[in-house]
Amino acid sequence: MALATAGLAIVALIQIFHAAGAIGFGFSTWRPLLYAYILWGVALGVGQVLTRGEEGYRALFLLPALLFTIAMVVFPTLFGFYIATLDWNLSGTPKFNGLANFWQMLRDPFYSNALLNMVFYVLAVFVEYVIAFGLALLLNAQIRARKFFRVVFLLPLMLSPVAVSWMIGKSLMEYRFGPAATLARKLGWENPAFFASPWSAKISIMLLDAWTFIPFLMIMLLAGLQAMPRDVLEAAKVDGASAWQTFWGVTFPLMLPVSVTALILRIIFKLKLADIVITVTSGGPGGATDTVTSFIFREYRDRSNVGYGTMLAMVYLIIIIVFVTLLLKLASRFVRNVT
Repeated sequence: MALATAGLAIVALIQIFHAAGAIGFGFSTWRPLLYAYILWGVALGVGQVLTRGEEGYRALFLLPALLFTIAMVVFPTLFGFYIATLDWNLSGTPKFNGLANFWQMLRDPFYSNALLNMVFYVLAVFVEYVIAFGLALLLNAQIRARKFFRVVFLLPLMLSPVAVSWMIGKSLMEYRFGPAATLARKLGWENPAFFASPWSAKISIMLLDAWTFIPFLMIMLLAGLQAMPRDVLEAAKVDGASAWQTFWGVTFPLMLPVSVTALILRIIFKLKLADIVITVTSGGPGGATDTVTSFIFREYRDRSNVGYGTMLAMVYLIIIIVFVTLLLKLASRFVRNVT
């Protein structure tokens, strides 16, 4: 096992240094590293059986999942960090430049602007949560055509964000002939260009994204409301609590675990926001609607700057991991304190 691990490490280091131009010998492709990885996996399985006996045989059932995770998650991530250290434009040859891409990122005002925009987009999730909670309460009540409205409110979630961008952002909100612009003119807005000024464009993007994903929050909250114990609500009514008191004293605290789960999932989706921005505004005007993902996309597509774009993506990945981890800890502590 140790010999197979050492062999894999040697092949990987030779190929990495050769690809970076640090040494003159190496492999023309990365295929030898794949062969070394397969041999390492076989050696790992054999080693488990020889050293652990019956437990080793049971471990073999987990080995394919482990190898697949390493191949599809761990290795691409490490390879991404390697690419982030290259000066690599698709029109030229990759060259190792150390942390130059990182220092360039720290001086890039457009990347900083995209990170700041993400703060506004994430904060908008809490407004979406309030609207979704209201809709869930409405659809949980005994109203006419309740099943029909549930289907209608879920329709935006069934559409892809790109379709929403074209149907609403590019058609309904088109500033010359779009129905939304025509209505805005009748209401007194002389030049209803929804995506012309920075703040109106940013708010319009938020509305498009909210219209698409509020049904996701709504359906999760509705499921939580329907799973609530009815005897607790009936006890509150017997005690004479009003509808408002029942909501704040019973419904909202009991819904906190579901609410926290829904919010965290929605924030994760929000951190990946790109398709609506790319389709409707391409980050404009002047980067006002840019998200980190859309900015990285343009760095690849428009400038073909693979090394720098990968550095931006790797740093953003680290930011997301740290942010979500802290968010989970704070949410868990908050739920424990309240309940």
